Order: sequence, then C-alpha cells, then structure tokens
Amino acid sequence: MGRFRDGGGQVNDDDLDPDFAERFQRDDAREPCQLYLVSPLDVSGGFADRLARALDAGPVAAFQFRVKHVDQHEAARLAEPLQPICAARDVAFIVNDSVSLAKRLGADGVHLGQDDGDPREARALLGPSAQIGVTCHDSRHLAMEAGEAGADYVAFGSFYPTTTKEVRHHAEPALLSWWATMFELPCVAIGGITPANAPPLIAAGADFLAVSGAVWNGDEAEAVRAFAALLRG
Repeated sequence: MGRFRDGGGQVNDDDLDPDFAERFQRDDAREPCQLYLVSPLDVSGGFADRLARALDAGPVAAFQFRVKHVDQHEAARLAEPLQPICAARDVAFIVNDSVSLAKRLGADGVHLGQDDGDPREARALLGPSAQIGVTCHDSRHLAMEAGEAGADYVAFGSFYPTTTKEVRHHAEPALLSWWATMFELPCVAIGGITPANAPPLIAAGADFLAVSGAVWNGDEAEAVRAFAALLRG
C-alpha cells in the first residue's frame, strides 16, 4: 500500500496549522481515495449476505473483521463464511486487534490498536506480504513510529462523532494534509464518516475512508454506491 518516505524529523502534535488542510492540494500522483469497510460487532445471522451485497455495490479495497468479547474459536467460526466472500471479490480481509487470529485465518493482514502489539512482531509472524495497519489517533508522533516499525498504513481519527466505539481522540483534516505531504505511506481516515461529510477528508489527503455505521446502519448497497459515486469524483 505504499512505502514510508524519508524525512519528517521531530514534530509536536500541538503545532499543526489548522488552516493547512485548506491550502493543501491533493497530489494527483497519489492513488485515488478508496473505501475500507469495517464490520459491525455483530456479524452473525445473515451478515454474510449483507457483506456480499455491499461488496457487489461498488469498489471496496478492504474489509476489517472487528468482533469483540468472543474467544478466538468463536471469532474464527464467524469469520469462516466472510473470508471467501472477500477473496472472490479481491477485497483484502483484515483482522482487527489480534495477530494470532489473523495468523490462524490466513488473513490478508491485521489492524493494530496502540495496545495490540508491535508491527515488527506482527510482520515476523504474518510474513512480508501481510498488510499491517496501526491506529494512531490524532498523533503524528505515533504515526511516524508506526511507519518506522514497518506498518503498511496508519489510521487517524476520530474525525467526526461516532457511536461505533468510544471516542477519546479527535483529529482534524489538517493532519491528513500534513501526512500526505511528508510521507508516501497511506493514511486512513476513520470515525463517523458518511458520504455527506467525507469530501473534506478526501480533499485533505486521505488515502482510505474507514466506514462502518454509515454502511451497516441502513441499506448497505445504497451506502456503498453513494461512497463510490463520491470517490469517483
């Protein structure tokens, strides 16, 4: 998904110019922004059909399997019908939080929170082709550390209010603009993103929009089509 560009140096998270995003011009050489779906916590019942319907509605780069409060055996059981749906549509299947579950499933990658392990250790276990993402909240320092540790992408947020998870960090679009001017490593914008509020994040430099509630809380196909139309420009 990209390489970590040399440079950057030491920066402070509290001195980013809030008007920087407005002055930023998205680099046409950078890949167009893409959609990154994150699962709801409940993927039981008929969710597999909903996933297939969503992925058939428009281009999706990746699907993050995010379940909580179940053991690994149950998580693997829930993932079993979802992985082939993604594979058949060339959509990366990314496991949230658990390197061991990603290894067990032979997933395409893992997304690590700040307390979920070191990207270097994940790389050693999952191999060179695995996609490893790291949650960096609103911190440039954490993002640069993740890049130096070999992450394939960094995730910033939350950009907007969300009910999908508890929000303790709020990021501004200027952070995406700063990152895009300094580093080749892709960045993911996450948190309360909808087709209506996504344009400033795309313009600011987001490489991926991580979306959950805006898709799964309604008609998933209609939502993906709306995002696809937006991302086509």
